[in-house]
Amino acid sequence: MTTLTAHVTRAWPIPALSGRQALGALLLGLLLAFAWGVPWLYDADPARQQLTRILQSPALAEPLGTDHLGRSLLARLAAAIRLSFGMALLSVITAALPGILLGVIAGWRGGWLDRVLSGIADACLALPGLLLVLLLAAIAPGNFWALYVGIALVLWIEYFRVVRARTRALAASPQLEASRLLGFGLGYLFRRHLWPELAPQVLTLAAFGAASAILAMAALGFVSVGLRPPTAELGLMMIELLPYYHEAPWAMAQPILVLFVLVLSLNLLAGKDPR
Repeated sequence: MTTLTAHVTRAWPIPALSGRQALGALLLGLLLAFAWGVPWLYDADPARQQLTRILQSPALAEPLGTDHLGRSLLARLAAAIRLSFGMALLSVITAALPGILLGVIAGWRGGWLDRVLSGIADACLALPGLLLVLLLAAIAPGNFWALYVGIALVLWIEYFRVVRARTRALAASPQLEASRLLGFGLGYLFRRHLWPELAPQVLTLAAFGAASAILAMAALGFVSVGLRPPTAELGLMMIELLPYYHEAPWAMAQPILVLFVLVLSLNLLAGKDPR
């Protein structure tokens, strides 16, 4: 078992977390535990309106109070975190897989294939990412899948460019050249030589990409271009509670604080301690 574990660790290395990354992982873990624990411990529908309980202060029955329609802020914040994190995770995975694959192919093969793939990436870069997301949101207003596809189309270029540049440098390394001469296949070369060098950069891009996706979704919701009510989404919750910030500042502050901590945790996960 020890030998097998050591072999897997060498083939698919797990980077050690720095102090900042450990703090980011702790904050993210607490938020996700809150988001998925609330439905198990607290039976409340985030969309249920109770007009007799409008803007109630936090109490035992409602630990975080209620919003302007009497909806439970505890249930809505948990649902909003699940939605934002789930969309960010889905967007990052969708962007990373083709970005890494095409980046390795372009950097490994070179020639006309590299020029074609790089030209496609440059053409996508010519269209501003926010404009592309807004265009898809306008075609399918209030549709989760339009936001997801738009964000994923923006993010894949970063993975492609980073992986392509790194693969071109690694392809000429003596270690990889020796393994290739010994007859090892591309799968082994990727797992043994390329991925250990690419993993730290890809994981950093993934953390930053997830934070950017969450911010983009919140910004679109705040300007009423993203998801539509009664969906529990952080940006949408902010704009809904904004007219009541004098009466219930604690309610307005909650989605802002959650968004801040969520993005901060991902940014901490992406960084290393300064040396």
